[in-house]
Amino acid sequence: MLNLQRLEIFVAVVTAGSFTAAAVTLGLTKAVVSFNVKQLEAETGVALLTRSTRRLALTDSGERFYERCRILLQDAESVLDDVRRDHGGLSGQLRITSTPEYGARVVVPALAAFAALHPQLRIQHVASSHHDDLISGRFDLAIRLGQLADSSHHAATLGSFGILPVASPAFLRGHGDISNLQQLAQTKWIAHSRLPLPVSWPVTSPQGEQTLFRVTTPPLVTADNASSLLAFALHGAGVALLPDWLVQPEIEAGRLRHLLPDHRFPPQGIFALYPNTRHIPEKVRRFIDFLKGQINPA
Repeated sequence: MLNLQRLEIFVAVVTAGSFTAAAVTLGLTKAVVSFNVKQLEAETGVALLTRSTRRLALTDSGERFYERCRILLQDAESVLDDVRRDHGGLSGQLRITSTPEYGARVVVPALAAFAALHPQLRIQHVASSHHDDLISGRFDLAIRLGQLADSSHHAATLGSFGILPVASPAFLRGHGDISNLQQLAQTKWIAHSRLPLPVSWPVTSPQGEQTLFRVTTPPLVTADNASSLLAFALHGAGVALLPDWLVQPEIEAGRLRHLLPDHRFPPQGIFALYPNTRHIPEKVRRFIDFLKGQINPA
């Protein structure tokens, strides 16, 4: 009979890329992790991993076994979730990733409130500006912003937000006010490094007409996260296009100006991504509904 804990250790080794990293993740010694993987290979009668001084790699049999183990462990967790729910409240671990900025403002407060409702549930939040892989990162849920790329994962729409072109008063004093799209396109821009160049957006005019807005010169400053873009804008480095939930306090305080407020850039989505499995864990379903309620209060 297969030992589920042994399967979990094997999956953790593959995910982490080494026995040492898996041991840290699981809170075990490296010797225990290594022993269990060797026992699993002995029980299955096949080599699952190839080992060298530099890295571990899955054999062909190991690759197939890993995928089946991952699905089996997810199904087992779903069964446990159902049993625990019947006996009052959620338990286990809920592991979520989001961007640092949206995490601090929205996701973490929601997680704190959700944890208070379910004291047996362990919460782990990972803040990252990169779109970490759900499977290799062992995430139950990822909160993504913007336009959703094609994915094999399930996605639930939680809401939307606006994006606003902003600049500091000091920048505008030095470079002149911006009163139309042409001036906006020709000014100094600060852009997210993930945006394709040239930067372009469909923009809706006050009359309801949509035109393609295109920045005519490459951005002078790029950054890989919204906090850095905001800091560059506050220090007068140029114009940045940033989420309304991030810049509204700065606009109200007078530290930034919303440029061309009668023009609308396309709204961006807020999505919850979760692995495509046969059984969606109850903790994932419940938190998606909870977070949606926090984003869109009645």
